[in-house]
Amino acid sequence: MIERVLPTSACLLGLLLFSACDKTGSAKDSSTAPTALSTQLPIPPPSSSNAPQPLSYSYEIINTLPHDPTAFTQGLLFLDGNLFESTGLNGQSSLRKVDLKTGRVLKKIDVPPAYFAEGLATLNGKLFQLTWQNHKGFVYDLATFHQEREFSYEGEGWGLTTDGQSLIVSDGTQNIRFLDPTNFTVKKTISVYHNGQPVTRLNELEFVKGEIFANIWQSFYVARIDPETGKLRGVINFNGLLSPSDYSGNLDVMNGIAYDPLTDRLFVTGKNWPKLFEVRLKP
Repeated sequence: MIERVLPTSACLLGLLLFSACDKTGSAKDSSTAPTALSTQLPIPPPSSSNAPQPLSYSYEIINTLPHDPTAFTQGLLFLDGNLFESTGLNGQSSLRKVDLKTGRVLKKIDVPPAYFAEGLATLNGKLFQLTWQNHKGFVYDLATFHQEREFSYEGEGWGLTTDGQSLIVSDGTQNIRFLDPTNFTVKKTISVYHNGQPVTRLNELEFVKGEIFANIWQSFYVARIDPETGKLRGVINFNGLLSPSDYSGNLDVMNGIAYDPLTDRLFVTGKNWPKLFEVRLKP
């Protein structure tokens, strides 16, 4: 797979010069922050040459589909032929139902401007949406988008998915919590470590064939995580998805994974990306 030239937009250029973007997408100086959209593997190095390493995966593009470049993608899922998407930023956050083939928004509600929306999951005919720093989530009717209730949680809200029984939540650290979907109590917590060091910046989540897939924020990498132990099973390198002509406007980091279990299709995109990709993984 040919690697693409990295973006030169204001925020991402600063990131490549060892600054960082905060969750709003605005530039924030930090000499110790990881390089955004880094092509280096963002996991701890092996302690020795004999240390076990996670499996590495590349990809091939099966289909390229349109994606709304104004959508600051925070959560993504596939259901019954359509995408459901949570978009972020204060004053711009929304919940959307999107036509997969055209990218057209079929249904949309705005989240109150006080909230920065984050991860999204569906379970038992409901949609669950996180917010970043408000310690509050929303529950909607899947068909109507009517907000039925709110729920609270500790820490920040980043990614959200489900294994069919629990809501699975990331908060930007190495920890992933499993919540009861009725009372939102923590059922268990796993911590993702590799070579004795935490794997952090776990962002948008998707449950795929018994594994948790997690975008690693500010990189082209997706971690494959054992939901029982937190073991890092593999890392997918999505560098090269976008072409040089795609890097314009407010394009931001890769974020957004959706899986169709009926046809075994995997989709990925990013914040303000103009395209969504159906991909097939390759060891």
